[in-house]
Amino acid sequence: MEYRRLGGSGFKIPALIFGTATFGGGNEFFKKWGNTDVKEATSLVDAAMEMGCTMFDTADAYSAGLSEQILGKAVERRRDKVLLATKTGMAMGDGPNDIGTSRVKIISSCEASLKRLGTDYIDLYQLHAFDALTPIEEMLHALDELIRAGKIRYFGVSNYSGWHLMKMMSLAEKHSLPKPVTHQVYYSLTDRDFEWELMPLGLDQDIGTLVWSPLAGAKLSGKVGRKKKPPADSRSATDASWDVPEERLFAVTDVLESISAEIGHSIPRVALAWLLSRPTISSIVIGARNVTQLRDNLAATEVKLSPDQIAKLDLASQVRPAYPYWHQRATFLSRNPPPVG
Repeated sequence: MEYRRLGGSGFKIPALIFGTATFGGGNEFFKKWGNTDVKEATSLVDAAMEMGCTMFDTADAYSAGLSEQILGKAVERRRDKVLLATKTGMAMGDGPNDIGTSRVKIISSCEASLKRLGTDYIDLYQLHAFDALTPIEEMLHALDELIRAGKIRYFGVSNYSGWHLMKMMSLAEKHSLPKPVTHQVYYSLTDRDFEWELMPLGLDQDIGTLVWSPLAGAKLSGKVGRKKKPPADSRSATDASWDVPEERLFAVTDVLESISAEIGHSIPRVALAWLLSRPTISSIVIGARNVTQLRDNLAATEVKLSPDQIAKLDLASQVRPAYPYWHQRATFLSRNPPPVG
């Protein structure tokens, strides 16, 4: 397993992280993702660790804490050999303070996550979503308190806009508080919006990227293509969160299928390998319902795409950037034209 720096820190993490949103299946939403129990989770953790994947990502909101509980049982008595990442910020109840990232929510949620995971520290604690009602200084002071208490080692954010994340970085520097080392984002061959602002920000500020749903909600799993329709009750067919125009999707899957046949690696491995080649990527969070699927995805670190193969995937997946990025790109190219020939 390849190891990469956790953002701008001196800490290294595996290039692939096992995501455990499939653990528990505590409600109808998460049942679509999976309902892995403790026995199955332990087998998956065993297989991941055998292949060098020693980091596991969860969140308190995954099946209302059940994912954390199951993961905690699965890594029991080997906490020193694994890295744990979890998140807070999504709704955990109906109360007015059961959602968001206020000081009260961050600290109480961390304490609850520690109990569910059966540990006394979390390697990477992440704010799951931006909370527009809470001052960023309040979030930073709460996270600083947790770091000083030894309850979290590093912190990151997830699903932030560029200006929100940059504002957090600036306020952290102004008040001499810890900065986020990572940003967990949605990024895949079918959806490259991350590249317009968040990737340049990550390069400029040395913020590592953790990618969630790298296979676009199973649309790049190899089960969907121009001549392959997903099963009617499958996640890729029923979850509207990953709606992609059909022709755009097929343009990507056509190239994935071609490269897969050319190099003898599965379609998911090729899609993951493309992501691993992108700037700022510290790690990719992958999910799996069974050991076979997990091992196949973890082997993505063995795939080395040629510049020509990467260029084909770039071309098949490119879209016109949103304003003002198309204008900025045109201005840059007018001053720095690409070499001819």
